[in-house]
Amino acid sequence: GFERGGAEGRSLHIQFADQKQEFNKRPSKIGRRSLSRSISQSSTDSYSSAASYTDSSDDETSPRDKQQKNSKGNGDFCIKNIKQADFGRREIEIAEQEMPALMALRKRAQGEKPLAGAKVVGCTHITAQTAVLMETLSALGAQCRWAACNIYSTQNEVAAALAEGGFSVFAWKGESEDDFWWCIDRCVNVEGWQPNMILDDGGDLTHWIYKKYPNMFKKIKGIVEESVTGVHRLYQLSKAGKLCVPAMNVNDSVTKQKFDNLYCCRESILDGLKRTTDVMFGGKQVVVCGYGEVGKGCCAALKAMGSIVYVTEIDPICALQACMDGFRLVKLNEVIRQVDIVITCTGNKNVVVRENLDRMKNSCIVCNMGHSNTEIDVASLRTPELTWERVRSQVDHVIWPDGKRIVLLAEGRLLNLSCSTVPTFVLSITATTQALALIELYNAPEGRYKQDVYLLPKKMDEYVASLHLPTFDAHLTELSDEQAKYLGLNKNGPFKPNYYRYVWKQQLWVWTINAKLGIYVQLYTYVFNNY
Repeated sequence: GFERGGAEGRSLHIQFADQKQEFNKRPSKIGRRSLSRSISQSSTDSYSSAASYTDSSDDETSPRDKQQKNSKGNGDFCIKNIKQADFGRREIEIAEQEMPALMALRKRAQGEKPLAGAKVVGCTHITAQTAVLMETLSALGAQCRWAACNIYSTQNEVAAALAEGGFSVFAWKGESEDDFWWCIDRCVNVEGWQPNMILDDGGDLTHWIYKKYPNMFKKIKGIVEESVTGVHRLYQLSKAGKLCVPAMNVNDSVTKQKFDNLYCCRESILDGLKRTTDVMFGGKQVVVCGYGEVGKGCCAALKAMGSIVYVTEIDPICALQACMDGFRLVKLNEVIRQVDIVITCTGNKNVVVRENLDRMKNSCIVCNMGHSNTEIDVASLRTPELTWERVRSQVDHVIWPDGKRIVLLAEGRLLNLSCSTVPTFVLSITATTQALALIELYNAPEGRYKQDVYLLPKKMDEYVASLHLPTFDAHLTELSDEQAKYLGLNKNGPFKPNYYRYVWKQQLWVWTINAKLGIYVQLYTYVFNNY
C-alpha cells in the first residue's frame, strides 16, 4: 500500500488531493466465486473453535432463544441481558472521560452532521470504548448496526446499554462459531436497510458480505479496516483486482501503529497475564514471537518487570531492532523447553504447533496477542489423550498423559481484550482515526478514490494527535515564518513527509534522505535480486 496525494485541512474536512480515476467495474461472478474460495479458509481459521465457556453466574439460555425489548419496545438486537443496560451506561460514561478527541469531534461536527445518510455496519470489539465511537458516529448523522469481531471480547453490559439506546447490536461474550456468523448476518441482512459504509476489524464482516451479499457493494462507498489481519486481506484482494470499493488502512496510520499497537499492548499484556494467572514476572523466562509494534510493547513491559525475554522474528530489520533493544534473538525450538511463558504476536498462522506444545515445560503459560486465533495450533490439542480442565474464566489446563500441563489463555484468542481491558485513552486515538476515515470516504466525490487500499494522509494523523494534547496540558511550539520557509513547510503542517518513519525510544533509527532516495532504492533492489 502507499499514500496517494497530499492533504488540505479546513475544520473536519481534511481532503486528499483530487484524483479523477473512475471506479473499476465490480468483479464478475467467476471473480466473486474465486474470492470466496481465497478468503473463506482464513476466516474459518480465525474462528474455528466454539466458545466452551460462559460465566456460571450468567443465564445459560442462548440470547438467540430470548425475546428481548428495550424500554421503548424496540427488539432489533440480540444481546445477553438488556437488564444490564444501566451498568453498561456507567461504563460508557467512564470511557468518555478518557476519550477527549472523540468527544471533541462529536462537539465540533455535531452541527454539520458529516455522516448524515451514512449507514455504517461494523464488526469490532464491543467495549465501552467502541460504544463511545458508535454514539459519536450517531451524533454525526450515521445509522449503525454492529456485531463483535471476537467471541470473547464483548462486554455484555455495554452491549445492553447500546441496545437500550436504540442501536442494533448483535453480540455477547462467549458466542459459538455459529453464533458469530449469525450475528454478522443479522447486522447485514435486514429488510429495508442496506449499509453504505463498512467499519471492520479483522476482515470477517467484509468477507461475509463478499461471500453472501456481493450485490451490496453497488451501494457501499468504502471500507475502513483497523487490524493487521484485515488489512492483509484487503491488500490481497487489491492485488488480485477483486477489491470493488475503496478501503482505508487505519492500522498502518501513525496514530494507530505507534500508539494503539505499541503503547496499548505494553500495558495490557501485563494486565491480561496477571488477571488470568496471578503470575509474578520477575525472573520468568518469556519468549515473544514477533517483534512488530505489538511485540515491542510486550517485550518492553516484560523486561521492565524483570523477565528474561527472548524474541523470535523472520524479518531481519525487526530482528536487528530486537538485538539492539537488548533481547536475545532465537528460534522457538531453541528455548521452548525452558521458557515459562510463550506469547505470539505475528499475525501469522501455526507459529506454535503441537510439536512445540509437546516439548513445553510443566505449567508453561501460552497466550496470543495477535488478532486471530490462528497463531497457536489449538485444534491439535483437542485429542482424546489430552485432558482439558477449565480453571477459571478464559483459563484452561491442557494435561498430558504423564501429568504435564500447560496453561492456555482464551483458547488462543486475543489475550488483552478477551481476558482483561485495554487503556481507554489509547483507544481514543484509534477510534478518532476511524471516525475521520469514515467521514473522508463517505464525503469524497466520486472518482477521488478508486478500488484500492489507501493510507491516511499525514495531516489527518497530526490532527488526531493534536486533539489529544490538551489532556496533558501540552503546548506545541509554533514555527516562525522564517523557520517555516527554511524548512519548506506550511506553518500548520503537515510537518513530516509521507516517507518519514517515526522512531521511538529503544528502537533502531531508520532514516530516509529524500535527495538520495533513488540510490537507496537501487541498492535495495540490487541486494534483493543478488542475495
